[in-house]
Amino acid sequence: MLEEVGEPYETVWLEYQADMKAPDYLKINPMGKVPALQHRGAIITEASAICAYLAAAFEEKNLMPAKDSPALAAYFRWLFFAAGPLEMAVTVKSMDWPVKEENSRSLGYGEYATTLNAIEAALAPGPYICGEQFTAADVYVGMHLEFSMLFGNLEKREAFEAYVQRLRESPAYQRAQQICQEKSQTQSA
Repeated sequence: MLEEVGEPYETVWLEYQADMKAPDYLKINPMGKVPALQHRGAIITEASAICAYLAAAFEEKNLMPAKDSPALAAYFRWLFFAAGPLEMAVTVKSMDWPVKEENSRSLGYGEYATTLNAIEAALAPGPYICGEQFTAADVYVGMHLEFSMLFGNLEKREAFEAYVQRLRESPAYQRAQQICQEKSQTQSA
C-alpha cells in the first residue's frame, strides 16, 4: 500500500517473534503483530485499517472512490468483508476446525463456500473490486486471496487467480516484491 501511495516512507524490519514481542514494539502494537504504521503522530495497526487510512490520508492518490460515488459502498463493503468474513473463513479452514452445520449461522462468515462465492461474485464485473477503479480495497482483498491461495488455504478459482494476476502487474506491487526480495537476500547472505 505504501508503494501505491508513492510517498517517501521508512521501513523498519522486525525479526519474527523476537522483535515483534520486544517491549519497544509492544508499545506500538500491544498485539505484537505486523504491520504497524506511524504517520502524523498516530499509530495505525491492522492491514485493512492501514489501507483505508492511507487511502483517506492521501486522497489525491485516488485509492478510494470519491465520497459521492456509489462505488464507495463497494469499497468499504469488500475491504471489511476481507478483514472479517473472508479472513475468518480462511482461518477456520486452515486450522481444520470442525464447524457443525447448525452452528454456521453463528459464524461471521456463515459457510466457507458461501464466503468464496460472495467474493467471486464481487469480482465478476471487474476488473477491480470497485469496478473500473483500482483502490486500497484491491490491495487488501488481493493480498488475502494471493496469500491464502499460495498457502493452500483458499481454493484456486479462475476468477481469484485472474484478479491476483492483474494486481501483480501493478508497478507498485512489483516494487514491493523487489524490496522484499532484496531484504530476503541480504538476510540470507
